[in-house]
Order: sequence, then structure tokens, then C-alpha cells
Amino acid sequence: MHAPSEPPRRRQAALLGLAALGYLLVAAAVLLDTSLVDLDWKIRLYRPSDHWPGLQPLLDTWVVAGQRGPSALAAFAWLGWRARRLGRVRPLLVMGAALLLLNLTVGGVKIVTGRLGPHYAHYIGSPGLFSGGTIFPSGHTANAVVTWGVLAYLAGRWRRTGALLAGATAWSVGLTTVYLGTHWVTDVLAGWAAGLLVLLSLPLLEPLVLAAERRLTRRRRRAGAIPPNCGRPPRRAPRG
Repeated sequence: MHAPSEPPRRRQAALLGLAALGYLLVAAAVLLDTSLVDLDWKIRLYRPSDHWPGLQPLLDTWVVAGQRGPSALAAFAWLGWRARRLGRVRPLLVMGAALLLLNLTVGGVKIVTGRLGPHYAHYIGSPGLFSGGTIFPSGHTANAVVTWGVLAYLAGRWRRTGALLAGATAWSVGLTTVYLGTHWVTDVLAGWAAGLLVLLSLPLLEPLVLAAERRLTRRRRRAGAIPPNCGRPPRRAPRG
């Protein structure tokens, strides 16, 4: 009965392991002041925005796609519409759980590493760690991965198309922060990995989401907010 689900589980575990390994390798490269930190400084001193100044107005606007407030508002607006259409609160709960997990994990690493950003680092070649900064990993990048990735996760039959669009958005937002000089390359690499870890953890959170949805549905039914047979979630959460 459970055999068909084993390959997806193994694949998911493998992807989680690869994302975690990538995250750890980038973090170790920064902590150990390796050649990746030299690459950070080479690109920073190159100043991409000075070489392609015409892109700056566009990219100043585009980077908002990874900013927590505006992107969350846009996402929740669409998910609110979808939740109402489905008669379920699962879409909102999935996004809420993903953003909570993202903020806890990324925020914790930011506090521990205390890395300074390119505009505030004082010593060329230094990784700028434990100096009171909050730049590693890139929150803009990780947030773009999670916010738009969750929308793809919940997109039903449009999931593949959504995944391509979400991937392109997260990739471009990360590179935009490097162009603008607000993040190091290693911040962005770690941000991609951190966001991917959250996305890959979503299937593991589904039982908690479903349990929360059932409790909310029972409360609303007792309060008379919904009819007795409306809004009852199925035993297994659908992919959409």
C-alpha cells in the first residue's frame, strides 16, 4: 500500500540533504574565509551597477519582489481569493507556516553570524562576520524562493509553470541584490539554499496544517460561521 510513496519520499529526502549540504558548505566557506569570500570582494569592487547604470531604475523596483512585506501582501491576497474559492483555509495556513519557518531559520542564522553587508564592511578581504550585521543569508533571496515557491506549490495543475516562474524570480532577485551591492554573492547562495530547505519541508508540515485547518473549521462551525457540511477538509490534503 505504501510502496508507491517511497520513491517520492526518498527523492524528497535526497533533495533536502543536498540543499542542507549546499547551505552548510557556503556557510563554512564564509566562516573559514575561503576563496568564496575573495569572490565576494572581487564582485563588490567591480561594482556592477557602475558598469550597467541603465539597469538600476528597473532593478530597484524589481528587488521588491523579494521584500517580505510587499511580496507577502501580494501572495496572501491571491491565497485569500483561492481559499474562498476552495472553501478552505489551507492555502493561507501553508503560506503562514512557510513564512514562519523561514523567519525563524534565516533570522537565527543572521543573528548568529552578524555579517556586515558590502556597503558597511571596512576591511577589504574580510568576511565581515560577528560585527553586528544581519546580512547572511540574504533574506530577500530566501523570501523570494519561499513566497513565490509556495504559490507554485499551491497552484494545482499550473504547478510546473508556477515553479519555473518562481525559480526565475528567485534567481533574478538574488542577482539583483548583488548588482545593487546590498548582498555578497555568498549571501545569495545561502539564501537560495535556505529558501529551498523551507520549500522542501512543506510536505512534512502538511499533517500539522491539516490538523490546524480541521480545528479552525470546527470552531467556525460551532460559532455558526459556516454551515455544518461546508468547508470540511478532506482527509488527505490535495496538491492544489
